[in-house]
Amino acid sequence: MKRSTILLAALLATTACTSSAPTHVAGTEIGVDLAGIDKTVKPGDDFDEYANGAWRAKTEIPADRSSTGIFLQVFNLAEQRNAQLIADAVKANAAAGSDQRKIADYYNAYLDTATIEKHGLAPIKPELDAIAAIADKPALAKALGADLRADVDPLNATNFHTEHLFGLFVTQAFDDPSKEVPYLLQGGLGLPERDYYLSASPQMAEIRTAYKAYLTKVFTLAGMSDPAARADRVMALEMKIATAHLDNVTSQDVHKADNPWKQSDFAKKAPGLDWNAFFAAAGLSGQQDFIVWQPDATAKLSALVASEPLQAWQDWLAFHHLNTVTPVLPKAFDDASFDFYGKTLSGTQTARPRDKRAIGSVNANLGDAVGRIYAGKFFPASSKQDIQGMVKNILAAFDKRVANLTWMAPATKEEARKKIATMKVGIGYPETWRDYGSLEIKPDDALGNLERARLAEYKHQLGKIGKAPDKGEWWMTPQTVNAVNLPLQNALNFPAAILEAPFYDPKADAAANYGSIGAVIGHEISHSFDNTGAGFDSAGRLRNWWTPADFAHFKAQSATLVAQYSAYEALPGLHLNGEQTLGENIADVAGLTASYEAYHASLGGKEAPVIGGLTGDQRFFLAFAQSWREKTREKAIRAQVATDGHSPGNLRAQTVRNLDAWYPAFNVQPGQKLYLAPDKRVHVW
Repeated sequence: MKRSTILLAALLATTACTSSAPTHVAGTEIGVDLAGIDKTVKPGDDFDEYANGAWRAKTEIPADRSSTGIFLQVFNLAEQRNAQLIADAVKANAAAGSDQRKIADYYNAYLDTATIEKHGLAPIKPELDAIAAIADKPALAKALGADLRADVDPLNATNFHTEHLFGLFVTQAFDDPSKEVPYLLQGGLGLPERDYYLSASPQMAEIRTAYKAYLTKVFTLAGMSDPAARADRVMALEMKIATAHLDNVTSQDVHKADNPWKQSDFAKKAPGLDWNAFFAAAGLSGQQDFIVWQPDATAKLSALVASEPLQAWQDWLAFHHLNTVTPVLPKAFDDASFDFYGKTLSGTQTARPRDKRAIGSVNANLGDAVGRIYAGKFFPASSKQDIQGMVKNILAAFDKRVANLTWMAPATKEEARKKIATMKVGIGYPETWRDYGSLEIKPDDALGNLERARLAEYKHQLGKIGKAPDKGEWWMTPQTVNAVNLPLQNALNFPAAILEAPFYDPKADAAANYGSIGAVIGHEISHSFDNTGAGFDSAGRLRNWWTPADFAHFKAQSATLVAQYSAYEALPGLHLNGEQTLGENIADVAGLTASYEAYHASLGGKEAPVIGGLTGDQRFFLAFAQSWREKTREKAIRAQVATDGHSPGNLRAQTVRNLDAWYPAFNVQPGQKLYLAPDKRVHVW
């Protein structure tokens, strides 16, 4: 899930209920893959391997994927539906300027590799020529500002990466829910994050060598002089940029990110870059209020603009202008990009078929246009109503848990319950849709379409600045297989595409649905109370609403969970960073607990039936573990551990060891590998 992490009708504003009366109508199908279970493994030794071992043994990762599992299964269904929607748009020959025509023209241009080859580098040559013509540092500042895009989202998507020197995120101010402001974040790296440059591990050193070769390849393909020397300059500059960057764990700390700056502060606090030229080129010259997420890194990056040779910056700009559009450049660029980012970084064997990548690009850049059709065709009102009932029950269960906490003071408890009661939950699709009327899409200009779409998104985000926030704003499209918690909006989004079997199946027994999609719902609710979400109040304001004693208890439980996950090895010798994954792990534990209690409340006092030889609790926990089943290539696991806030799926499945009810359900005994004594089980909430 997004921050997780996962990600036609009015947005649902859900409040917690005092009643736990059932609203979910249970089906009778088991909802658990019995054939995927490896009964030679004791559940108490490795619950993931027990639940998924037989499936994993007979499953091959597709050649064009770095992993496979339930998420890919559900994604494939959404992709098939998107393919049909786009094919229909192509056949329709809709009126010029309509969303359907734009979908068709964007897709056709992306697939028209003959035209892309014919054009060669001509579509990007004006950009490369402008970079080559940069004569001084003020002109460099202008070029850097013109490149700024709204391509980071540190709160909703834990996305800190941009190849531009800085990234922009627009949302309400941390301390003022009444207005939207621009947040500025560190950027500038072609590799995923700083440790790829700074780590002494042999695997990272190997990647750096391959990256340098890739830099040389791109400059060679672009016909630029002395490509090896240019690659050396870019690599040296990015090593310095990486050294300037804050690490992942520090960047995730929102309390360290709340740094309001006036525009006039930048020249004093971060000298080196001509900020007036930068902001003017970025369309922000009139904006006075900013929040600088990583002030120390911002100052160091600005200093590098002054200290590093102009030629190094020109080479860096040229490379990244090419690197961010390789899919719509001639095939040699596309192939080189896949060889490095696909094979070397993630171990993927072959590139995805171009038509499927075209679908992905359409969804990335015309997402609401496709999503509006998707939601209307594939998300029935009955499913929405059923999910609403599950959300209502899980919110009620979470509220009941908070109400019964013995360690929390009444004042803190009141604020927590207010946050639950006012949480806005969007299910399936947004209330309003994005207007693409001003976005020009051409049937023969793949690169131009991509760049114009990114610029249109940037201008859309700039248009929000200074205005009252839209508390119903969605940050995912309906066709996205994910879910998201929005701390500044005190809201959740559950797109239609994730509300599909096996996550959610209207024909399945309640135990399976609560164990799978219910745990996802609980997970997103719980993000409002993880190590990041707990810092925001019901209005989305960043403020401390805790008593010192309550927060000390919360921190102690969190520290126990950090230690539990830091002990896990994703690969032999490769331990997780429990601090980096803490928010997701808190949400897994608390969300699964709330969903379990909501499931039992949904039974209305009746005993759960035994289906397929499994009790209700067994089906619940198995459905949870099977929803995280995955098989992943080693390089992709290493990349995930280095950069991602989520633990690998096989370790997320072990969350069950913190729930008391799991032990009797599977007769887990002391001495088994996952066994935790009752006082060692982490409950957090």
